[in-house]
Formats: sequence, C-alpha cells, structure tokens
Amino acid sequence: MTEPTESTNKVAPRKDSTSIVKKTLAKRYAAEKRFRFYGAAAIAMSLAFLVLLLGSILVKGLPAFVETHMLIDVTLDSKTLGVEEGATQQQLKAANYHSLIKKSMRGMFPEVKKRKAKKELYKLVSTSAEYKVRDQLMANPSQLGETISVWVLADDELSSFYKTGALADRSKLTHTRLSEQQIAWASTLEEQGKLRKKFNTTFFKNGDSREPEQAGIRAALMGSILTLLITFLLSFPIAVATAIYLEEFAPQNRWTDLIEVNINNLAAVPSIVFGLLGLAVFINFFELPRSAPVVGGIVLSLMTLPTIIIASRAALKAVPPSIREAGRGLGASQLQVVTHHVLPLAMPGILTGTIIGLAQALGETAPLLMIGMVAFIVDIPTSVTDAATVLPVQVFLWADSPERAFLEKTSAAILVLLVFLIVMNAAAVFLRKHFERRW
Repeated sequence: MTEPTESTNKVAPRKDSTSIVKKTLAKRYAAEKRFRFYGAAAIAMSLAFLVLLLGSILVKGLPAFVETHMLIDVTLDSKTLGVEEGATQQQLKAANYHSLIKKSMRGMFPEVKKRKAKKELYKLVSTSAEYKVRDQLMANPSQLGETISVWVLADDELSSFYKTGALADRSKLTHTRLSEQQIAWASTLEEQGKLRKKFNTTFFKNGDSREPEQAGIRAALMGSILTLLITFLLSFPIAVATAIYLEEFAPQNRWTDLIEVNINNLAAVPSIVFGLLGLAVFINFFELPRSAPVVGGIVLSLMTLPTIIIASRAALKAVPPSIREAGRGLGASQLQVVTHHVLPLAMPGILTGTIIGLAQALGETAPLLMIGMVAFIVDIPTSVTDAATVLPVQVFLWADSPERAFLEKTSAAILVLLVFLIVMNAAAVFLRKHFERRW
C-alpha cells in the first residue's frame, strides 16, 4: 500500500461565497434598473405620442370653433328682388336675393368694373348671405325698400386666412387660394371694422353642407344619439338576461360550453362583418330603410352584445357565494336570490361594461359604411327611420374633402367625438368607484 503523496493531500481553494453573491446581486440590481428604465422610457414615449396626436388635433381643430362674419349694407330694393310692395311671405321667400348680395358687394367697392374682378369680389362672401337677408326680410316685411346692415358669413377661404391673423401681420401669411386683390379687399374691410370673429354656432346648428363655412355636425350628432339609443335598448336587456342565465341558471354541459365559446369568438369578429350581416339581412331581406339609425342600432347592438355579456358575467361572478347561500337559507327561490340580491350588487359592473360597449359602438365606422350611413345628410333626423349619418362617418367624409376649411372641421369633429368618449368612460369609472363593493 503506497503512502499518499503531498500533492494528493492538497484541497483546491474554495471561492469566497460572499463575493459570488455580491457579484450576482450587482448584476440583478443592474438588470432591474435597466428594466425600470425601459418601462419608464416606454411610458414616456407613449405619452409623447399621445400629446403629439392630441396637440396636432387641437391645433388644427380649434380654429373651426371660430367663424368670420362680414358686415354688408343691403338695400332691399323691390326691383332687384323682383317683388312689389305688400308682397306675401311666399313671394318674399322666392325673391332674387342672390342679385341683391352681388349689388351690395359692388356698392362696397364701386371701383370694381371688370367681370373677372367682380367674380373674385363675390367670392369673399358666403352663399348663405342671401338666406340670412331673406330670413330677416321675411321676419320684418316693413323693411322692404330700406337699407339695412347685416352680419353675414364670410367665405371659407377668407375665414381661414383671417383667423390666422395674416391680414394684420403678413409674416403669418400661409398658403391660401385668395388672390392679391382679394387680400387687399379683405384688408380694406378689416380697416373699416367690417370683419369680425365669433364663436362658431353654425358648427353645432347646421347639418352637412358642400360649403365648408356652412357645414355642421348637428345631423351627425343626432344620428349618433338615435343610433346609440337603439343600440342600448336592444343590447342591454338581451345581454344582461343572457349573462344571468349562463351564470346562474344554465347547466354546465357541452351546449353551454359551446355558447360561451361562440360569445367569446364574436367579441373578436371584425366589425365590418357585422356591417355585411346588416346589409344582407336587415336591408336586403327585411327591407329596412337604408342609412337609418334603426338599422345602424341593430348592427351595433349585435357587435356590442359580446362585450356586455362578458362584462355582466364577470360582475355576477364577483358577487360572493355567501350572498346566494344566505338568500336560499331564508327560503328565497333561485329567481328571487338573483333579482333581489345578486343583480343589484352586480349592477355597477354591468353598467360599466355597458357604457364601455356603447363607447366602442360610438366610434365605429366600418359597419355603418356597409349599411349606407355614409350618405350626404343635410336635414336633421327626427326619428330612427330618417336618413342619417354618425360622427365617425362625418369625420370620414370631411377628411376626403379638398377644401382647407374642411380639415379644420374634421379635427373639430374628432375633438367632439373624443369629448363624448371621455365623458362615457369617465361615467363608467365613476359608477365603478362609487357603487363598487369590496368583499
């Protein structure tokens, strides 16, 4: 037996475990710091893009809430109007106000003689001026033959140019379709105090128009309200009843599993598919009126149902089982337990899901385009069967228009739509915070 040598008796030196731990901890702390930095950077970038988007919309949309008015002196000459003294309301309504406005503009700039120059001069005033004078004369027929001063809308190009402040400061001059002569006439009007800016009530009072300065969102706003009303009346009771049945009464078998899977799948179906369904079934088969809120409401209710059902089931499931057991222990039936105890406690969550679903429906465009709610609507809809459009579709129509003023209108309509969405989401948060109970 050999004796162990000195080399075999030596033990390899052990590394200091404390130093190893310190090194790994330093790496972990560094990785954690990097992760926090990446997270903060991602949030900062998201906020920056959001601020950039909203800032761009605000900058472009805020001028649309201001309109430019022009003061003109109009001589209500019966010969120019083509009526006689003591004319009836019908005769006054059909009078020649177009020539009257032209005559008034020539009177403001008598030096304008050439035909081309006159055409440029007439373009400074909106075509709605003749209707403003008509309404005033019909309200006061005794003014026939007198000269009156009327504030009328300026043309959209002059309005956009004037709102930039370029007339007072030429350094602010931007791209415009106005000629140098038209800018000179506008400067003269400003010096005479015949141009002024005013809050744009036309934007909220009028329907759509081919003339940007006369276009408004009232028709689209009423169409959105009527469409959402139909959506709520159809989707809310059906979705809540479905959620109650599936959560409280339905047996657990393959059929209920199949229904649940289909409900979850419907929540992910592209919205345009619902538009195709509405076009094929409700318009072509049932022959419901095209471009009407009733059809739009039905289509959006089908799209909203899965969202409300899922939210309602989650709210019902959040109610503790002890509530149900206590009700049954007191002798209440299953229906009484649900209607008297479970449903009231789950209602805040149900309403929150409903509002979120309606907010989603408010911003939809694709399904409504498929059922014809992309029509040019001037008249304000008064019932669910009248032809109508909605705010997102109105934005889509204006965004495709070449006039510069329609760009302002598009951004302003987006701002109004965002305000509605923010209000609806704020209402959902308020309901959840105010009525929510923690168990």
